[in-house]
Amino acid sequence: MILLRVRANPARMRFYLGLATTFHDPALALVGPDGTLLFAEATERFLQYKRAPNCEPDAPMRIAPLLREYVPPGSEIVVASTWGEQFTGFLKGQAQAGTFDLPALAAHPVDLNASFVPEQAERVFIADLHLAQERAGLGTLLALTQDVRTGGSPPRARIVGQRRYPHHLCHAAYGLWGSPFHDATAVVVDGMGETGASAIYRLANGQIEEVKRHRGRGSLGFLYGLITDLAGFDQVKGEEWKIMGLAPYGRPDPELAAILARLCRIEGTRLRFADADTIRGVAADLLARRPADAMENGWADLARCGQDLFGTLMDTLVGEAHALAPSDNLVIAGGCGLNSSYNGRVLGRSPFTRLHVPSAPADDGNAVGAAWLAFRDDNPDWTGPPDTVRPLTPYLGARVSTAPMERLAEQEPRARKLGHGAVTREAARILAAGGLVGWVQGQAEFGPRALGNRSILADPRPAGAKDSLNAKVKYREAFRPFAPSILAVAGPDWFEDFSDSPYMERTLVWKESVRDKVPAVVHEDGTGRLQTVTAARNPAYASLIEAFRELTGVPVLLNTSFNVMGKPILHTAEDAILMFYTTGLDALVVEDWIVVK
Repeated sequence: MILLRVRANPARMRFYLGLATTFHDPALALVGPDGTLLFAEATERFLQYKRAPNCEPDAPMRIAPLLREYVPPGSEIVVASTWGEQFTGFLKGQAQAGTFDLPALAAHPVDLNASFVPEQAERVFIADLHLAQERAGLGTLLALTQDVRTGGSPPRARIVGQRRYPHHLCHAAYGLWGSPFHDATAVVVDGMGETGASAIYRLANGQIEEVKRHRGRGSLGFLYGLITDLAGFDQVKGEEWKIMGLAPYGRPDPELAAILARLCRIEGTRLRFADADTIRGVAADLLARRPADAMENGWADLARCGQDLFGTLMDTLVGEAHALAPSDNLVIAGGCGLNSSYNGRVLGRSPFTRLHVPSAPADDGNAVGAAWLAFRDDNPDWTGPPDTVRPLTPYLGARVSTAPMERLAEQEPRARKLGHGAVTREAARILAAGGLVGWVQGQAEFGPRALGNRSILADPRPAGAKDSLNAKVKYREAFRPFAPSILAVAGPDWFEDFSDSPYMERTLVWKESVRDKVPAVVHEDGTGRLQTVTAARNPAYASLIEAFRELTGVPVLLNTSFNVMGKPILHTAEDAILMFYTTGLDALVVEDWIVVK
């Protein structure tokens, strides 16, 4: 364990590099000398490797150009990572004792344990976690020597410290300081942390305080993962959201619900998770009832009952948080914050009146939390970003070069540079005529959801648009819904109990009177996981939706991520061009360039 705190040299600028260092979803974030978040990106984008398991967040070939872009020569860098000092030291001791040697790991049983995962798998997760802490920052060191190795100048920056912060505190810091609130209560819920899988934090006067840290192996995140596996999907691939998509097609089944209820019971304001024997018994009972086609089509009734159980258990955690730290404002962070179906209902089921879920609530977002915590340690009076940049923009990632489009135009007469106004009007025309458009603009979104900068777009009015998009481009299960992007000003006319949803983080109920106008984005239960769009947040995307509205009278576009199933969202213009020519897209827009088929 390395812990250095070097007093800042007033002649040098100090930057803070946050690294998300779990065994999945690594990411990096860069905070400037004044606390401004300059950049944040998940490693999967650069590598084009979904979730980037066991990959370093600061690969030298990725971070070297970032340092050249953002960090002036002569600067200082503090490296901040996302698991606490005491826990990291414990992992190192375990490694020295041989606990993580391959024969030792292989000797563990593969039966489900009290964490809802196979014992051997959990031990491997922890071994991977240790390795991630050991190599945190090494890629940055290599990147800083690149100029020297190529015969150039000395390193542009010097690493002056490495700091480690508790996992759930990083979640809370990103969620709370990135929210629009000055006081709020944060509920952090995921698969695992240093002592347990959930925690409660409070934000008051810009300062974050731990209210309660849950302890024990019981994990609501891993419980949902077990349901994912039993329903025919794979939590290791991050397929929990298939449960959300499939659940509305399922029926409430009292027998299935009773079996699942054995996994966790509610005692007053607390959750009591089952022991390993009970968990194994529940899994066996469910497997005995699983339909023969579940591995191919999923088990809708189990998805429905599992989602209902998740909501009930989350209600308990949220209720406890309000009792211990009363506030009008709720922040949900951790991987369970990706459960948009629950997020859309929580305000109606709790005393809280306002909700913020960050754009990257899972472990990738912890890169931002760690960087901000390190900055705050050197600037104790800092109370978070200024109101002018809150809530935090999700557009924090890489830009794409248009040079590939220029090269394409040399061979492809249908590739044209039109200017932003003209390309927007042409894209809106193609969409209104039923075409599918790949849309690439500005900086990439930080988080798993495309929010109008790395999107595939379609007209939401034809009932068959969803099936066409699945068949021609996405190649994914037919039950999975597509999301609506809607001009925020029009939201109250289209949704019941409308609330702003800038990150596509919650589902709301469509008004009955408008559902037949946009059937492609109305889910089976009458909901939509909406993104609310404004010109202030995303001028290019807002202009496109407005142009589409002028042609159709509908201020809504069908929006899905610019990728194919099993791959991350694109990272370069070359990625976009490849998908354009190998899928059923009708047009590709990259900044002010367009190519059509």
